Formats: sequence, C-alpha cells, structure tokens
Amino acid sequence: MVTCIDRLDQIAEQFDAIVLDQWGVLHDGGSPFPGAIAALEKLSAGGVRLAVLSNSGRRSGPNAKRVAEMGFPASLFECFMTSGEALWRTFAKAGAPPSLHVIGRTPADGAEWAEGLDLSLRDHVSAADAVLLMGLPDDCAPETFAVPLAEARARSLPLYCSNPDLVSPRPGGDLVMSPGALAKRYEESGGTVHYFGKPHRPIFDAVAEALDITSGRLLMVGDSLHHDILGGSGVGWRTLLIRSGIHANALAEGDAGAAVAALARAENVPAPDYSMEALA
Repeated sequence: MVTCIDRLDQIAEQFDAIVLDQWGVLHDGGSPFPGAIAALEKLSAGGVRLAVLSNSGRRSGPNAKRVAEMGFPASLFECFMTSGEALWRTFAKAGAPPSLHVIGRTPADGAEWAEGLDLSLRDHVSAADAVLLMGLPDDCAPETFAVPLAEARARSLPLYCSNPDLVSPRPGGDLVMSPGALAKRYEESGGTVHYFGKPHRPIFDAVAEALDITSGRLLMVGDSLHHDILGGSGVGWRTLLIRSGIHANALAEGDAGAAVAALARAENVPAPDYSMEALA
C-alpha cells in the first residue's frame, strides 16, 4: 500500500536522515521547484539530517555548487554524493584504466572529472583502453554516438556509465535521453558495462557511510521508480516517489496511491512506501 502525504515533515521523525534525488526533486535543471527550498529549510531547522544522492556523471563539487547557485543553502545538506563522485573515488582507490575516451555533455566535463586521477584522456576510441559515458548533450539523438560505441564494442572495450538514468527532466516538463539509455544498448549488443549510481547498491552504501548511519532508518526521496525507488528498496531503505517527475504523465489521473502502485506493478519494480506530488 502506498501512503500519500502532502509534506515531508509529516513523516520526517521516523528517519535518521532523508536522502533526496537532485533532478526532478530539487530542481528541473534550470531552477528550484516551487516550495522545495522552504520545505528543506523547515526540515533542517527542525534537526532533520539531509543528503543528496544524484545520478550525475560529474563529481559532487560541481553539482553542489550548481544547486547552491539555484538558491539552496549549502548548509542544508550534510552529504552530497553523485555517481560520478563514486566512480572517481573507486578509480582513485583501486586504480583506473590507463586511458579513457569520454562521452560527456561538453568536452570540458571529462577533463574536470578526471583531474587528480592517474589516467589519460583520448579523443578517439581507437586510442583508448575504456569508454566513460558520463553525460549527453540535451539535443542528443539515439544514434549520435553510434559510430564510436560500435568501434568500442568491436574492440571489446569496457564501458563505465556514471549516470545510469534513462531520461532526465528539463525545464517545462521536457524529458531528454540520458547516458543509461546508451549504456543499456551497449550492454544489449554484448558489451561490458560497469554502472555507478542508482539503483546499484554501492552508491547507497557510500551515502550511509558518509552519514555514519547503520540503523537503516533512511528515506530515499526520488522521482524514478527504476532508480530511486528500486535502489532504495533494494538496500532496505524506505522510499518516497515524487509524482511530478519523470512519471508525471503516467500518474496524471485517478487516485494517486492506486496509480503509483499500479505503475510499479506494470514496471515490475517495488512500490514506494510513500508518495507526494512535489517536494513540500
């Protein structure tokens, strides 16, 4: 049964911390959602510990800075973890491929992400030992990177995907293709893909470790059944689905709780424990 609520403070006292997705929950990629900042400030003032867990291919620092520039006080969040940060830390600790060909939203993103790692960035797949898929331009078509990925597959190069999202929200309610969609195609063609981010367990464990919480009394708030809800449920956290995110069209009619439960069944994923229209 999905319990629908109007405000997070109705259930906040049940948890040792609340972990929030970024895109689709805090903001639409351009500006905060109405009421989001005020809701989090009220929770923080009441002693609720808050963290961000995002499937962004960039490191935590640039993401935290962007959110702060939108008006979210940096002091709100005790931990800001991204999938790009998780991959960077893994490479820093365990070693990285000697060279990478990076697919990102801009050429500068790869260089910024790789700073401090012992590896080289290659302009062409033919000279690389692996591919890093960290972001896509908003105008990216499904076949935009077909040629380099086909070459990578022919050379049996591993692909590291630091943003497993299939789609991402943009201002006005638009959805754009995300790196996870291309990684899925690469995997389906027989390629080897290493995913970093939700719904995979390591990034959830990284947040719990950063918060020093072992009780399991954590709440994952997100707008994706396949990433936030599936991942949070998989590690034993309680979960809350924001209905105005990427599933907005599918949840536009009928009883909210019943609609969420029906969509979860149709998508073959666990239903969230809670649901609300938007962060409040």
